[in-house]
Amino acid sequence: MPRLIDAAAVRALFAPLAAEPVEVAAFAYFDPEWRLLGLRHARSASSSALDVPMRAVATDVLALDCARVVMAHNHPSGDASPSIADRAATRRLARALDALGVQLVDHLVLAGEQVASFRALGLL
Repeated sequence: MPRLIDAAAVRALFAPLAAEPVEVAAFAYFDPEWRLLGLRHARSASSSALDVPMRAVATDVLALDCARVVMAHNHPSGDASPSIADRAATRRLARALDALGVQLVDHLVLAGEQVASFRALGLL
């Protein structure tokens, strides 16, 4: 049976995002045994909006032949609550990855010491 995600390790992987002054997204790509295959960062052009680079994520998924993706991004505002735009982008990404046979395991929002998990909140 495959081991489950190590939530503490994944949070540690993305922890540096919390201190970024603009929104930065990170995508971690894992194989079926949860080995990290790659990590991509996408910096936002503004401090208040995040554009998920769908084509780049799809390219990485195919190039790395991954099975799972964990996304994270920061909220420089200090509030880790997922925004309406965050929810919409996550739904789009989950659908795109599903079409490629890849699971979006979670989307974490980091703000200072706060971490919101889409999976834990029932949003994914």
